[in-house]
Amino acid sequence: MARTLMRFTGVGGQGVLLAGEIFAAAKIKNGGYGLKTATYTSQVRGGPTVVDITLDDEPILYPYANDGEIDFMLSVAQISYDQFKKGIKKGGIIVIEPNLVTPTKEDREKWEIYEIPIITIAKEEVGNVITQSVLALSIANYMTKESVKNDILRETMLSKVPKKVHDINNKAFDLGIDYAKAVYDKALNSNTK
Repeated sequence: MARTLMRFTGVGGQGVLLAGEIFAAAKIKNGGYGLKTATYTSQVRGGPTVVDITLDDEPILYPYANDGEIDFMLSVAQISYDQFKKGIKKGGIIVIEPNLVTPTKEDREKWEIYEIPIITIAKEEVGNVITQSVLALSIANYMTKESVKNDILRETMLSKVPKKVHDINNKAFDLGIDYAKAVYDKALNSNTK
């Protein structure tokens, strides 16, 4: 696998930092190199938050992504989406929470944008909004063509959450893959017609 650069954005308290930490740890466990860099405001909850994740098979010499280099972004907050979208490369993939993020017409022309109601899925289908970061993990991994082997990513995620919530986090992980497949594969099929 070549280098993959990902960005998760949201607001403080939405779990984007944990998602980045899990991805980096899973890549290392998978025999590669993983690094996360995070930026957030001094507000504990509600301020714009971004975590950039670099995954590579080779040592990572520079941990920061330049504007226009990032392959994939997932965003669950308009303020963070607007602030950090410029880092995504032209034609890159962006997944948004459509109830909270509205891309412009220009954004849709510049990037592949997919709408997955991550927070609604976490609340209504999993039964716990906290699992949105796990949904984000498996969605990102599917759409980046398994940057990390799914079983290793799941195992790493489970090692970072209390045992009593393993069942709901496993459910969230599976739902993330299902939703990612549904929107991504549908888009691929409509583009090949």
